[in-house]
Amino acid sequence: MKRPRLRRRRDELSVVEMQRYNPLRVGVIFLVILIVAVYFGFTKHIPFKHGYRLNAVFATALNIKTKAPVRIAGVDVGKVTGLKREGKTGLVSMEIESRGLPIHSDATMKIRPRIFLEGNWFVELQPGSPSAPTLSSGATIPITQTSNPVQLDQVLDALNTDTRANLQNFLAGYGDALTRKPTAAENAEQDPDVYGLNAAQALNKTYHRSPSALRGSAIVGQATSGSAADDLSQLVASIGKVSAALNVHEQDLSELFGNFNIFFRSFSNQSTNLAATVAVLPSSLHATDRALTALTTALPPLRTFALDLIPGVKLLPSTIAAALPWISQVQASLAPSELGGVAKGLVTATPALAKLFSEQPAFFKQTEAFSKCLTKVFYPAVNTKLQDGSNTSGVEAYKEFFSTLTGLAGLGQTFDGNGAMTRFLVGGGGDTFRSAATGITGSSVKGQSLIARAPLAPEGTRPAFPAEEPAYKPMVPCYTQAVPNFNGPLSSGPADGAGG
Repeated sequence: MKRPRLRRRRDELSVVEMQRYNPLRVGVIFLVILIVAVYFGFTKHIPFKHGYRLNAVFATALNIKTKAPVRIAGVDVGKVTGLKREGKTGLVSMEIESRGLPIHSDATMKIRPRIFLEGNWFVELQPGSPSAPTLSSGATIPITQTSNPVQLDQVLDALNTDTRANLQNFLAGYGDALTRKPTAAENAEQDPDVYGLNAAQALNKTYHRSPSALRGSAIVGQATSGSAADDLSQLVASIGKVSAALNVHEQDLSELFGNFNIFFRSFSNQSTNLAATVAVLPSSLHATDRALTALTTALPPLRTFALDLIPGVKLLPSTIAAALPWISQVQASLAPSELGGVAKGLVTATPALAKLFSEQPAFFKQTEAFSKCLTKVFYPAVNTKLQDGSNTSGVEAYKEFFSTLTGLAGLGQTFDGNGAMTRFLVGGGGDTFRSAATGITGSSVKGQSLIARAPLAPEGTRPAFPAEEPAYKPMVPCYTQAVPNFNGPLSSGPADGAGG
């Protein structure tokens, strides 16, 4: 009951009583509220509350000041809050906003100038790769991951007398290269569009071809953007890794320029050879262009061949699996009890077979001579049809030979079954015949005449025997001798021994 009474008492205060409050107190309160509002409006920072803090050790921190910005890819993400010397190095404290997080353990930092002529420095932060661990607030980046900028005076110190002289020689040589007229030999190797032009004039003419070149560059740039959603981001991340590695090895990168000086000095020492090489370079490029044109023509058939080859490649594993049992059987067949034993026997027999084969050519030559004798002499002779007047049979000589076998069979009847006893058929009458002296070599009747009787008068033999035997030529090949002429002049004359 008392509390409502007091509230009513406060509500019932008159205006005069309210004017009794101290106006100074009201003004002070209003001023404090105004200061707090202006602080929040300009600093956007709550007192006694800090964001993400990060420390970095630099070889020197003379160029950086407090409140200097910290940037990632050119965007401010924080500021320098403090500088402290630690031995011969400087410790820089920074406060990073949430849009600059996260920062990984392989992050790198470098102090860079905002303008070319130095001054107004800032800290460039590379937050590191996403695969590395994340740094917590208050972590320190070591000096191995930080670097200081190259000062202008350091660049000027590198331009000593020798360097300036080399630069002058370079500019003079470059100017001479642009304005020197080409020789006749050099013109012979050049494209007709630049005959008689110096380098500067030829460079000016390149602008006429720039549209097509720029069009090709645009195609390359479009291809560089990739075909998938993350191709370009992956490229940028990879370039970032390369740049970070170059940044860490800054000393090696600085030594690269000294090596470039040595490299170009070697080119200068070989200027004559280099000029000769450049002179023949256009023809080589033309040949390369033709080769690439031929390659471009060959690529579509090659692609078709590759596509046709894909089904066969897919079937290759199953083919190999199917061939493995066959290979196992082949290995088993090559065992000593199978083909291995046969091969061993062949190894033993091969020398004898080789000797036999080496002797075959002489045998084949004799066989060839014999075959030629049969073909060219014997067969034509036995196939001759003998002309004997009224006694002509009209058949080949070999058939008449078979007919004589009947007479020989009758002649054989004069012998008994043992072939030793001879039966003589004695008869009277008829004609008696006596032969000329025999010339049978190695016989007891050599030089004697043979006597026989015949019931019928002989008709003689035709063709008649020549007066002398033909010459015997055993060393002359048979197939080279003439075929006997059975139907020659002697065959048409009187029979030999007729009416004897």
